[in-house]
Amino acid sequence: MALGLGWKVKDAAEVAAGGVVAPDERLSWGKTVGLGAQHVVAMFGATFVFPLVMGLNAQLAIMMSGIATILFLLIVQGKVPSYLGTSAAFVGAVAAIRAQEGATSADVTGAILVAGLVLAAVGLLIHVAGPSVLHKALPPAVTGAVVMLIGFNLAPVVANIYWPQDQWVAFATMLFTVVVAVAFRGFIGRIAIFLALIFGTALSWLLDTATGPITSVLGGATEATEHLRWNTAGLGDAAWFGLPAKTMMGADGKEIVGWHLPSFSMTAIILVIPAVIALVAENTGHVKAVAEMTGHDLDPVMGRAIAGDGIGTAVAATFGGSPTTTYAENIGVMAATRVYSTAAYYVAAAVAILFGLSPKFGALVASIPGGVLGGITVVLYGMIGLLGAKIWKENGVDFANPINLVPLAAGIVIGIGDVKMQISDDFTLSGIALGTIVAIAGYHLARSIAPSELREHADGTALAVGDYVYGDADQIDDLYQDGYPGSTDRK
Repeated sequence: MALGLGWKVKDAAEVAAGGVVAPDERLSWGKTVGLGAQHVVAMFGATFVFPLVMGLNAQLAIMMSGIATILFLLIVQGKVPSYLGTSAAFVGAVAAIRAQEGATSADVTGAILVAGLVLAAVGLLIHVAGPSVLHKALPPAVTGAVVMLIGFNLAPVVANIYWPQDQWVAFATMLFTVVVAVAFRGFIGRIAIFLALIFGTALSWLLDTATGPITSVLGGATEATEHLRWNTAGLGDAAWFGLPAKTMMGADGKEIVGWHLPSFSMTAIILVIPAVIALVAENTGHVKAVAEMTGHDLDPVMGRAIAGDGIGTAVAATFGGSPTTTYAENIGVMAATRVYSTAAYYVAAAVAILFGLSPKFGALVASIPGGVLGGITVVLYGMIGLLGAKIWKENGVDFANPINLVPLAAGIVIGIGDVKMQISDDFTLSGIALGTIVAIAGYHLARSIAPSELREHADGTALAVGDYVYGDADQIDDLYQDGYPGSTDRK
């Protein structure tokens, strides 16, 4: 069917014998519902952690993630099974927006809405012009640099806001996350963040019971106060069913806003736009990963997938929700189960919407101790930054070439160090926005004035995503001569 809503029923015995369930197939509805619930657990931790650290409502984010997932599946006509959870790429930009005097949550969601529309436009361009346009405008050297500076720009958020609230719980939660992610294979390892949330919250409760309140500075406060690590005072008054509260107070001392209409600030929009680059790279990688697992050529729907994410982000932000992106955690679940049915994602989306209609759930999420968030974000933010290095490595970016080395080095330091440039009395470029501009513009400037021998391989190699390779014949040959471990599938 045109919208991908007609699934052929697959025999479970055939799957158990080594078969797979394709996107347009499904198991019995009972098994499909179970798989959908598994996808909910996989996306759960990160999907409500990132709204919390952005000062947005996690209950609303969960609900809008379900709605965005349904929109995405309809736009790709059921050809790309994926869940759209909260994006981490915006966290640094949102922190920078909130650091601006007078900035509000409405400014944040307005900027996210514009970024979603820009992402949708990029997806439309790719659908019309083909995926190769990405490599020309944003080669791997530049994409890796932008992703890296977005992640590492967040280090002060951990160091100054979350970690000090309870350093020992933060350290224990961080250690638990690392151990579970590495020591356990399969599904358990993939939900390490979710399990760490449970572990850290339980540890906070035990310490409250055994040693009493802690004295520390809550996020946004200026003086230390005595308080329980896990404050559940808001849970009792919260209703079991209803829309997210208009405003509520998080455990880290920050106000959390619920449903609201966005407003638009040019400064906030400029700070957020670089996240679009990270989302384009992320969506491309995820679609390629799904293509490799399913054995389907998904290049014709690459643009649709990117546009679908952009539309999902724009719709979520219109109502005060968080930005979205395709989730690697759920792609991992598909790899483990060999079930790629989009029916399971519709089930997951429906479950997420139901959670989003429970203020009791929202109050529970808002009560997660700041120290627990400190332990989790120190891992998550570092992982975002290192994804940039992963892009460089997989694409053979040569940093002996000054075209890559010099402008990207400048952009990364500007982004991580939050360097500021005063453009006018009312407008300042800084951090992620300025670093991204320097990295992209500096790279293309350097490439345009460099001698031909430096330009020849300045883009690294062909663009490698999973086992698929993009580029001209010479670039692809260079990639395999350098020992690229992927298959010989060439595009």
